[in-house]
Amino acid sequence: MKGARRSGKCVVCGGRLKRNGTTSAGRTRWRCASCGASSTRSRPDVTRRGQLEAFVAWLTGTGCQHDTTPASARSFRRQSAWCWRVEPSIAVTGEVYDCVQLDGIYLSGGWCCLIAITRGHPIAWQWCDQEKKVVWAALMNTLPAPRVVVTDGGRGIHAALGECWATTRVQRCLVHVQRNMRTYLTSKPRTDAGKALWALGKQLTRLPEPDDAAKWLVGLNAWHELYGHLTRQRTYRSDDTLAPSWVKPTQTWWYTHANLRKAYRLLQRLAREQTLFTYLDPDLADLQIASTTNWIEGGINAQLRRLLATHRGMTCEHQRRAIEWYLYLHSEHHKAPAKLINPEHYTPNTPRHREPRNEPIGPVEYDIHPTAEEGLWARKGWAGRP
Repeated sequence: MKGARRSGKCVVCGGRLKRNGTTSAGRTRWRCASCGASSTRSRPDVTRRGQLEAFVAWLTGTGCQHDTTPASARSFRRQSAWCWRVEPSIAVTGEVYDCVQLDGIYLSGGWCCLIAITRGHPIAWQWCDQEKKVVWAALMNTLPAPRVVVTDGGRGIHAALGECWATTRVQRCLVHVQRNMRTYLTSKPRTDAGKALWALGKQLTRLPEPDDAAKWLVGLNAWHELYGHLTRQRTYRSDDTLAPSWVKPTQTWWYTHANLRKAYRLLQRLAREQTLFTYLDPDLADLQIASTTNWIEGGINAQLRRLLATHRGMTCEHQRRAIEWYLYLHSEHHKAPAKLINPEHYTPNTPRHREPRNEPIGPVEYDIHPTAEEGLWARKGWAGRP
């Protein structure tokens, strides 16, 4: 008999129950002291909690399915199929954070997850197809404006910051600035101007004091006085001039040292916006601002890529759910996974039964069944092969 009451009373006579060993499945067996009826207690809530905890442990871990539970991998997939419908989310507390880091990670299926962290813990995320202003604004609108934001300067984020967090100071990731400069100049420039500018770029991550930053800005101005004319030099189209591949057919002129100009103007714009050395501002010294996005690049994004590589082969929707669970479990104040279970997760609305279509009775005009007339039939026996 199944379904003994939680009160410890027999479902037949209401007598007192006592333990009587276990069933073949390992469940505790209860026997009534009055009538002798044997029963087992059923706790669906405990069962669902255990299934979800095992599912989350497998999804965010590195183990296999058959190592997660004593049951087989097929049984695990069948029992935890409803767990994919549980959507974790970080509650918005309204707390004003001192420093927030923003970055995005792309999935193979075309989705992009924008992530915001503080003190190494995720505080919000936003799904989109690519980084652009409208989705960055949607993420920022869920959080109060922090004092400082550290970003890699991706597409659309600059416009969203000016619209949503206009009073927030910005610190550009210096490692990403170096990467952009290396893209323009290469790691081994051949000209003296390129070598001098690349030397300034490599010094960006080696400036621990405000005085060092001031000397670096003086060096950038000195470079412009010496090599600034190269950034304005133009080449005009003529019959004997070989135009670069990136020049449009309708262009009559182009900058001779285009990549050198791009690298210098990048540093010039960031220095003018005062987003290079926000971490060295004496007024913000108590915040201990990072000069790079390493906390989110190495602490979150790298682990997410490792997680997706461990469970490679998942569908795009399952990849999204794995990322959401990882971010939720690594948030600073998160509830137990069982607290997120709702009845609609394990009892979804099933589609209505469709009535079978009445097909006309008669000879088949087109069919895929093999027939002997067409030379298509199942052949058996020895065909002379050794």
